[in-house]
Amino acid sequence: MKDNLTSQILTFDDKISFFSYDYLKCCNYLRSIDPREDVLNKSFYARLITSSQIIEDFLDFHGAKNNSDWYFYRELSAAMRHLSIGSYSQKHIANRLEFYDLNNTENFKKEGEKTLSFLIQSLHLVAPAIIAEAHRLKIQVPDETFTHNDFPEITTNEILKFNIDDQNIDQQKKNIVKIASEFLSIADAFDQMEFYEPYDLKDILTIVPHKVNEVEIRRYEMLVHNLQSSFDTYVIHGGYRFGERKLKQLRGHFSIVFHLLQIMGRLLHFYERHLHKAGYKNIYKKVQEALANMVDSDRLLDRTINFGLYYACHFLTEGKNLAKEILNENIERFKITVSIPMKLGFHSRPSLLVAKIVQHYGGQVEMVVGQDRFDASSVLDIQWAGGKVQKENIKTVVFEGDKRALNDIEILASVNYGEDTMGKGVPLPEALNYLK
Repeated sequence: MKDNLTSQILTFDDKISFFSYDYLKCCNYLRSIDPREDVLNKSFYARLITSSQIIEDFLDFHGAKNNSDWYFYRELSAAMRHLSIGSYSQKHIANRLEFYDLNNTENFKKEGEKTLSFLIQSLHLVAPAIIAEAHRLKIQVPDETFTHNDFPEITTNEILKFNIDDQNIDQQKKNIVKIASEFLSIADAFDQMEFYEPYDLKDILTIVPHKVNEVEIRRYEMLVHNLQSSFDTYVIHGGYRFGERKLKQLRGHFSIVFHLLQIMGRLLHFYERHLHKAGYKNIYKKVQEALANMVDSDRLLDRTINFGLYYACHFLTEGKNLAKEILNENIERFKITVSIPMKLGFHSRPSLLVAKIVQHYGGQVEMVVGQDRFDASSVLDIQWAGGKVQKENIKTVVFEGDKRALNDIEILASVNYGEDTMGKGVPLPEALNYLK
């Protein structure tokens, strides 16, 4: 049938049967496997993603969302697509985990296997419903199915010869500094998720979708993806196996976070769009109930939060020290001498602004007063130094470290650290807008 239709396809019925062919063969294959075993690979998930995407797009184009006969078939294709994309990402993590060079991944590996098992079981339950709907809609269901041989593993035991040297780090320092700083910025922003220990279902429902939702997670996914792209373009082209180990380890941290966010984004989309709010029409509610009987929403949320979110937070936090180490090894160091804040010295406002500048860039900066050195990223350290400045009637201080931060500290000092002689705040220069 498939070959006969390729030359001339005219009707909706002809096209839906044509586009459903591989999709339904994938469903037949899913029905034939034991869902308790991890026998599906990235080749299969890629075929399922593509075929379900085509069905979903085709049905959306023809208005299936507003048609009671076709709405369920359309929703099933969306379920299959999001679940298979999540499965693909988790399978990718499992395949690449040893190359990420991360520490203490035993529990993460076990939780990943648990997550993939849930996804496979969900796919296995959705597949028969798709076949049943195809029969109801009089879509020709292929008698044959795919076999394991149709989906070879994408990897072998052979590794191609390493003959491209990407070790010229001197030309990459600026990009390394930028990427390490961005990693720290993303990690600090992600701290708002405040994930310290696994949630029970009651607690999960208080944050999903109010605080943790598809839009927010996809935003972070894009930020991390951009970071990974910049790294691969401007720092190391050669992948994981060769090159400077610290840089590869840093990439491992944000790469694994990126794939975890991919999984979370797909599962949150499926929950929010297809399981959480069905709308007021009866057909929507019936379809939601049918999907909920196939994909356990409680387990879906557990895997999304207690696996995806938990380990995204974990690996971002774990990568901070490494990013700071890399940053401080590659920053351009400088020294400046600036005046102290007039009249009131380093009280709370100027100390906070200096510390925020240093924290913004992430590199090491020290405030030098006589023979003593103070951490310029710490408000308390700066105020401690301010006490020494006042006691010894010192008029200028030295800052040493990350040149990017020192440039902004110099600008801040030029406007008396953002206050007048009475201690009231004054507008900051445009270059320091990030301090507002």
